[in-house]
Amino acid sequence: MHFSGSIVGLVAATTLTITQALALPLDNSNQLTFQRPKSPESPPFTLALDQLAIPSSYVEQLKQHISSLPEKRLVKLAENDEPILITEGEKALLVLQRLRFEDVTDEQSFITTQHKQFFPSKLTYNSKALGPIFSIIDTDYMKTFLTKFSSFRTRYYRSETGKQSQQFLLSTLKDIAKTNTKVNVTFTEFPHPWGQNSIIARFEPARWKAESPSSSDEDDDEESVLSEKIVILGGHQDSTNMFPFLPAPGADDDGSGTTTLLMAFKSLVNSSFVPSTNPVEFHWYSAEEGGLLGSQAVAQSYAAAGKTVRSMLQMDMTAFVKAGTAPKIGIITDFVDPDFTDMMRLVVGEYAEIPYVDTKCGYACSDHSSWTKIGAPSAFTIESTFEESNHNIHTSNDKIDYTPEFSFDHMAQFCRVTIALAIELGGGASLGLN
Repeated sequence: MHFSGSIVGLVAATTLTITQALALPLDNSNQLTFQRPKSPESPPFTLALDQLAIPSSYVEQLKQHISSLPEKRLVKLAENDEPILITEGEKALLVLQRLRFEDVTDEQSFITTQHKQFFPSKLTYNSKALGPIFSIIDTDYMKTFLTKFSSFRTRYYRSETGKQSQQFLLSTLKDIAKTNTKVNVTFTEFPHPWGQNSIIARFEPARWKAESPSSSDEDDDEESVLSEKIVILGGHQDSTNMFPFLPAPGADDDGSGTTTLLMAFKSLVNSSFVPSTNPVEFHWYSAEEGGLLGSQAVAQSYAAAGKTVRSMLQMDMTAFVKAGTAPKIGIITDFVDPDFTDMMRLVVGEYAEIPYVDTKCGYACSDHSSWTKIGAPSAFTIESTFEESNHNIHTSNDKIDYTPEFSFDHMAQFCRVTIALAIELGGGASLGLN
């Protein structure tokens, strides 16, 4: 999750402004200036840093982080803005200012291959029919997994522990899949140059499960693969701290979404789910906190290959219920597909045991944006209204046990929604629901 707003909660006995601490090349107005190389006639972007205080004990570490990552990157801060030129290390300054951004350095320009998708105004199944699958949701299992997943010092996508956490997640998923030979689940590690790969777990549809095409029907098989409509359920596996050298447990952001997807995946495997209509893919993206890098690479790859996406639902932060508020599922209404979002209101209304509330998140808020950009219908569900979401994210306090507002029961409601959408759009004939 990319957060916005002024930086809060920095406490130290002695602080220095970034201007004093880092000796950055500021202009006469004490602002750091970034140029727009693709549009040199446009005004540069300026970042006012002189009033941003940091603990003096962090100065040297922040210097080292910025200088250790000199690679130049193109970053966008708003939908219609020209990108600015910034180093990989200087991204930390954007995070400190809680600015949302998208790294567009490697973005390709595609004429979208996506076709308009239509979504039903009436659901195929109901909560009672899916009850036996919902009963598999196990909050104790979820807590055990997330305790381990958030114990890695950081899941920062360029770190060694970020790579280790990805391998732990992949191993857990493969172990789940091995428990039921009736399902046909394939795994892909989508490679990234920074080391932490994205993970794709795919439930193959029944019509392709047993195919062994002969040479005479290979062309037909290739055509069917290219024309399939993929149902995607996604979240991001990486974490970050506004001070990138500090621990980043990321229990809520996005350990909660990762765990929600894992539990939904496990429930479908245990139920012998084989999609009868469309393939269903679970995605765990790398490097969301680096500017949506992982999901962008995956989405662009799908666009380049001519794959059709039926839908993409993002799960980013699903655990927090602010004290004094009633549990709700937030449905994001900006930078999403309005028709698919209407369907998500139906899904939440039927399958969750708590109501939904519409809310907005802003530009480059999470990985659904990468799919919206290639023309795929995306939606995004979050733990609450954006204003009432967890403000401990991007700190060392984003832990399971830091506050009683962290709720596995709340996460279980998102598991229900994930399971239901997989069955509604993937097809539930294998479950005896038709």
